[in-house]
This record gives sequence, C-alpha cells and structure tokens, in this order.
Amino acid sequence: MKARVAIVGLGKMGLLHATILSTVDGAELVALCDKSLFIRRFIKRIFPGIRVVADMGELSFMGLDGVYVTTPEASHFPIIKAVYNNGIARNVFVEKPLASSYTEAEELCKLTEKQGGIDMVGYNRRFSVTFRKAKQILDEGVLREPAFFEGYAYSSDYLGVTVSAGSASRGGVLSDLGCHAVDLALWFFGQLEVESANIESLVGSDTKDSVYFKVRTPGGLQGEFNISWCAENYRLPYIGLLVKGSNGTMKVDEDKVELKTDDGSSFLWHKHDLGDDVSFFIGSTDYRREDELFIRSILEGSYTEPSFQTASKVEEIIDQVNNSARQRRTK
Repeated sequence: MKARVAIVGLGKMGLLHATILSTVDGAELVALCDKSLFIRRFIKRIFPGIRVVADMGELSFMGLDGVYVTTPEASHFPIIKAVYNNGIARNVFVEKPLASSYTEAEELCKLTEKQGGIDMVGYNRRFSVTFRKAKQILDEGVLREPAFFEGYAYSSDYLGVTVSAGSASRGGVLSDLGCHAVDLALWFFGQLEVESANIESLVGSDTKDSVYFKVRTPGGLQGEFNISWCAENYRLPYIGLLVKGSNGTMKVDEDKVELKTDDGSSFLWHKHDLGDDVSFFIGSTDYRREDELFIRSILEGSYTEPSFQTASKVEEIIDQVNNSARQRRTK
C-alpha cells in the first residue's frame, strides 16, 4: 500500500519535496500543481509520467491521500481551506509558517480537526540530529534548571539591499527565517509569552528585516531572540539556541552541540558524531526524515509533530511580537 500524494507550488521547496517523495518507500507522487506555464513545462521534463496541472480543482478526483502545500506564506490559508473544503485530501503537509496570522492558524486547526486526518508543518529543524541531541540533554536534566536562553536566526539575504521587492513578499524575517528559532524554543521550553519587542525595517518602509524580543515562560525562564536577514558573513542561514542552566551552558546549531558543565567537563558533538544518516540524501537529511514521517503517519493513521496545533503557537508568538513592537512605536 502506498500513500498517493500531490504537491501544490513548484518553487524550491516544492521541487525538493517532489524529489524526496519520488524515493520514499510508501509514497506515490501522483500530481504536481503550479499556476506558471513556464514552470509546468519545465517540471514535465523532470518528472515524466507524473500529471502536472495548473488548477487545484484538477486534483479533486485523483483519490489523493495527502497534499503538500509549498507555496508562499500568504497563500497557505486559502489553499489549505480549498484542499479540505473541496475534498481533495484529508492529510496536509504545509511548509512553514502555517499561516499569516494566529487567527488564520486557529481556523486551520479547527478545519483539520473536523477532517480527522494527519496535519504537519515543515519545521524541519526538529528532525536535525543536533537539535534532537540538545533536546535530549535538556530532557535528561543535564543542565538542571534552565535559567536563560537566547534564540537566534541570521542570514545575509538582504545585507546592503535598498529595494524591498524580495523581502516584502516573504512576510518579514520573523515569519520567514526566525519562525524556526521560535519553534525550537517552544519545543524545548513549552509556552512562551512576549514581554517586549523591537522591529526594524532596514530594506524598505515596512519590511521587518531585524527583530529583537524578550520572552518568559510561566515557570519564570527568561529568553530573548535576535533575528536578522541583513547580518554580515552568513552565506547560509544560521539558526541556533544558547541555554544557560544551573549546572552549565549548552549551545546548539545545525552543525554541532557544545556542552559545558560547572564541574569543568566539556563535550562537543558534530552532526557526523550523531548518526546523521538517511537512505537517500538530497537537500538535507532533515527533510528526508520529515517526509518519511509524514508518509508513514498517513499509512499508519498515527499522530505526528509538528502539527497544525503546535505550529499555531509560533503564529501566536509572531502576533505578540508585532503587537508589542507596534505599541512601543506609538508610545
């Protein structure tokens, strides 16, 4: 038995997932959907034998088990609603972030609950061996009581750019890049509340290119986030966390985990030390594990994370940051 899936949106992430799904046991890539005629012509050459369509309505009668939504953020809400309301599929994977606001995210959570299917959001850092190792260290209490953390996400995408065309369409750095750091912090520490926030628009008048905000958990753990896509010397996105506890400090990013305890012990794990292996490598091992889990969950009918409900918490934090920054500007 195989899960019949389609992909809506054939940009970089759509092509990546399509290639991975073509090699995943239990997955049958049935159809690809994109509005662009140029992209459809290109895709037909890369994926011969797979149906390529321009309109989502053509997916309605294909007996699909799941749909991947890999379009820009602003279109996630209407596309996922159409998938559910038109009976295209019960199971949906959407690239991060889930929606453009917490209100939209809440509505999608209610819709998917009615469907009773599998829902998943592409926060792929949860499938990184380094972040999983860091989560294990926290869960085992090696740091004892966490007292402070810093989440960060940097890139040089718009360093020195003065025209806002690209950055505005991506919804701001917090929704585009920083949401990964927020999701990791929620995974590590649970509920967060924003205490203060500052947003800077460096590329255009309202492009939200640099964000700093402070948070606190109900248990009193304090944290802060530094996020920018106008940072120097980041050819690739750099996302990580620094955690200070009563028994030491841990720093984790996509390449390594560093742990120093108060007794003077020091540990360092690189990705290759943590068994970062998959059966077929393309793009990143994280994406492979992510897609394998989604397909397996469809076939087994098993709950999976990160779900729409989990991802909606990221949207809640983003809304809190925007509101806090807006209040700060009006004072």
